Amino acid sequence: MKRILIIRSSAIGDIVMASPLIKGLRKKYPDAHIGWLVDPAVQDLLHCHPDLDQVICWSKSLWKKYLQQGSLISLVKSMQGVASYLRSQEFDGVVDAQGLFRSRLFALLSGAEERIGFHSAEPGKMFMTRIISKDPDDTAMSSEYYHLLESLGIETHDCHPELILNPVDMENARKKLRQQGITGAYAVICPFTTRPQKHWFARRWVALAKEIETRLALPVVLLGGFADQEASRAICPGGKGHPLNFTGVTTLGESAAIIQGTRLLIGVDTGLTHMGTAFHRPTVALFGATRPYLYTRSPLTKVVYHSMACSPCRRSPTCDGAFYCMESIHVHGVWKIIDELISVKEDPHACSAH
Repeated sequence: MKRILIIRSSAIGDIVMASPLIKGLRKKYPDAHIGWLVDPAVQDLLHCHPDLDQVICWSKSLWKKYLQQGSLISLVKSMQGVASYLRSQEFDGVVDAQGLFRSRLFALLSGAEERIGFHSAEPGKMFMTRIISKDPDDTAMSSEYYHLLESLGIETHDCHPELILNPVDMENARKKLRQQGITGAYAVICPFTTRPQKHWFARRWVALAKEIETRLALPVVLLGGFADQEASRAICPGGKGHPLNFTGVTTLGESAAIIQGTRLLIGVDTGLTHMGTAFHRPTVALFGATRPYLYTRSPLTKVVYHSMACSPCRRSPTCDGAFYCMESIHVHGVWKIIDELISVKEDPHACSAH
């Protein structure tokens, strides 16, 4: 394959976990042109990767808007535009790392002769020239992507989740940290994601942040998106000793830069938490209703997950909002893991707030 298109349009965590595909494909095809089709909301995670030649944006929200408005003509025109552009790029190989009907449709629309993708229950298998089963050992981060690469004859021992940041985002992140008085080491907490059953409890985040500030003498930065601002007030009501609330005031690239420089990260099943692994930062992942993985190739990431009869329930909780899986995770248990991780030698190339 001389011109390869990776399809994995979203979301943040999935982009992070699929990122080993870039290095793997570059090893196999050192002279190939490699592109990635992605939603514009997460494109900042890919633009600066040295082994990626092209980032192509497709807006799912725009197509969804056309459908909701009944604007079928606009939808068809947009689809024709995407198809025309993809064909103009003359890709001869597609790696569909999503396994959805729409990702398979994009593979077909690209005109590539070789179209490789994951097995799934989604329609559109006939659009693909090769279907690859996902790794049955799904307890490891990025396991399905390693399995895909290995199915293509690519060694994966040196392929890991990897993000390369824009220097502008790194400098903007440093400025925002300095504006809040942070000029040295700090910790990050990432409490928010798309579903309430994946959340830990605000009172425990408050208690954990105080422990970090007291025992490690580290200021604590709270990260999240604009939609998380209301929820963040339960953790950051203001005043001395509370986490510094950066929720909704940083771009995705700036949030990534803050995570790259952190001394410690604790978070739930959200893309920002997965970034901690990609940047080789000491990371504690709190999983319950979902369990994307139980371990990683990084010794600096530890997963806290207490298996229950009903877990992982994913999108169908049966506990009427009690969320026993997350309730079973206590501050003292998290602290034990933090104590272990904080003594591990960190990556000397990680940036800081200086």
